[in-house]
Amino acid sequence: MKIRPVILCGGAGTRLWPNQKNHQAKQFIDFGGWTLIKKTLERIKKPFFDYPVISTNSKYLKQVRNALKKSRIKNYRIILEPAKKNTAPAILSSALINEIPNDQPLMFFAADHLIEKSGIMDKSLKKNKTNLDDKNVFIFGIKPSNPSSEYGYFITKKINKNINKVTKFIEKPNLSRAKQVIKKKGYWNSGMFYLRKDSIINNFKKFQPKTYKSCFAAVSKSKFKNNTYFLNKNAFKKAVEKSFDYAILEKSKNINAIKLDIPWTDLGSWREISKIYKRDKSKFYKKKNVYHRPWGRYINLFEGKNFLVKELIVNSKSSISLQKHHHRSEHWMITDGKPLITINKAKFEKKPNESVFIPRGAIHRIENKYKKPVKIIEVQTGPILKETDIVRYQDVYGRVN
Repeated sequence: MKIRPVILCGGAGTRLWPNQKNHQAKQFIDFGGWTLIKKTLERIKKPFFDYPVISTNSKYLKQVRNALKKSRIKNYRIILEPAKKNTAPAILSSALINEIPNDQPLMFFAADHLIEKSGIMDKSLKKNKTNLDDKNVFIFGIKPSNPSSEYGYFITKKINKNINKVTKFIEKPNLSRAKQVIKKKGYWNSGMFYLRKDSIINNFKKFQPKTYKSCFAAVSKSKFKNNTYFLNKNAFKKAVEKSFDYAILEKSKNINAIKLDIPWTDLGSWREISKIYKRDKSKFYKKKNVYHRPWGRYINLFEGKNFLVKELIVNSKSSISLQKHHHRSEHWMITDGKPLITINKAKFEKKPNESVFIPRGAIHRIENKYKKPVKIIEVQTGPILKETDIVRYQDVYGRVN
């Protein structure tokens, strides 16, 4: 029996767009000829996968259909949620449709994760298929590349040659705690799950009976049209709003881990997104987008909807003006040098791989007091991203407004 991929596509992307009304869900953001949902759909076009099921809501229905069309996926099912209830009801409702047999393996992907070397993950899916039963859940862990407070972690214990049992979950620790967790061989919880349909049913019946009853009714009373299940609104609204982690994983004693050492990120911050542009800088570099200034130069790498990615190079013994912006905020990731940064009344130095957030309206400056040039990947976000949106207070080159 083939593995059924289920793609959860309900995330709103609010972490990337703080205090902004018009924001995009990150799975649909064009990062320069590619989107996260496109990469996810391409990942499941393999012979051992059955046709996909996509769980989403009416707000994203058109975009999901467009993505499926662009990826040339003609056979699919969409589960349309009438209300936001987090991942537990989304996972259960997706599994309950009649065309999925009880013992079919289901692989739950998030539509907004960037996964590289996915062939390694494919091998682990095939290898662990026979380990699935009617009660257990396998979760994918990613070997941390650095201590991060942006992800949850888990600790495991080897119970036999092939199985690593999860003994503890750690929810988004601070940096010092994250370092301790990594020393104990903790892995990032990727939010990807692998289990059979009957395991989902049995776990929800045992740990979340109210949600099971609501989702079963929502699917049973759903309307089917154009490859889409429109879940019954009245029934679905009665489901308890909970993540799958809290609803099932932290209650069951049958949680196992598949550990992966591959490049993975959920691109949940502009810092993570900046790393992608830093790595692939040569792909975006165009000579016509290089702009020289008295303090150095900047290169416009990519302009998306309401965001602009630049590289700033501040020469030795130089500084940009003390300035603010009315319409944009800025996210800086230092890639080279040791800049002295001013934000309002605060002054501090930063090192490579550290990041800074400049809120809209904050007075700020970059100074380079050393011989080595300072290099920064800057992401501007906001409705207006033009150079005219600069109010200068002090400037060593005489450019004060």
